[in-house]
Amino acid sequence: MQKQDYIILVTVHEEKNITKAAQKLFSSQPAVTYRLQKIEEEYNIKIFHREGNKLFFTSEGEYLVEFSKKMLFDLSKMEDYIKTLKKDSKGTIHLGVSSNFALYKLPPLIKRFLEIHSQTQVNVYTGWSSEIIQLIKKNEIQIGIVTGNYNWYDEKILLTEDPITIISKKPLDIKELPYLPMIYYQPNRVIGQTPEPTNPLARTIENWWQENYKIAPLIRMRLDKVETCKAMVENGLGFSIIPKSCLTEDDFFYTYDLKNDKNKLINRKTWLIFRKSTLELSSVNNFVTFMKMKASEENHF
Repeated sequence: MQKQDYIILVTVHEEKNITKAAQKLFSSQPAVTYRLQKIEEEYNIKIFHREGNKLFFTSEGEYLVEFSKKMLFDLSKMEDYIKTLKKDSKGTIHLGVSSNFALYKLPPLIKRFLEIHSQTQVNVYTGWSSEIIQLIKKNEIQIGIVTGNYNWYDEKILLTEDPITIISKKPLDIKELPYLPMIYYQPNRVIGQTPEPTNPLARTIENWWQENYKIAPLIRMRLDKVETCKAMVENGLGFSIIPKSCLTEDDFFYTYDLKNDKNKLINRKTWLIFRKSTLELSSVNNFVTFMKMKASEENHF
């Protein structure tokens, strides 16, 4: 297989539709189908089967997709390294970022970085921090920005410590929270799966609640997006507990930061994680150096 075959396999797997994949690749449906058929003939396998308009990959097809992702990553790494040897600042950064950081903090950082390193391309993948950890472990990204404490045994840099805060449209008495309607922020992949909190933020809020109250919160609704929670609170439907970094200058809420039994703020740490070996790539090294500098600036994040 060639590089274009790797790209076709990965794109078709993402889209689960050959026509959409062809459009994304600026190619034609017959051309993509032809390449897939040639791969099937070469390895004497079936890559996927159809059910209606959707494609379902076989175990052999899934293996080829994972292999293709690794090959594309390795090719990108090789190309970046060659550019580094030429002392060329060009290169591509594959960056995975937790969703809230990507929404509220990342855009001005990327803007400033590209003003300094204008010839660098940045590919950004967003998701829950646990998903970003898996991407970097599988070498699908070079750098991750995650919130929370995860098992990562290579390089990491503390970017920020973010308080968790209660937001309300009007002043409230903290002692009365159990009797007030709560807009519960809970990630989408957690909602409906289990009655117990499985997300680090949800666990932290649950622990704080149990330490301060003897009865369960009066949950009016569960939502998977911070912006939706804020909109509900803005309309007077209840209070919510969210990361403070998700508040902007345009938000006008009464806030109360969560504290532990020692009256200290309960913070969530956000980390920049990467493999030391990837610093050989000038583009990665430049971004890590840039983020180190920003992390050292007081109140930058």
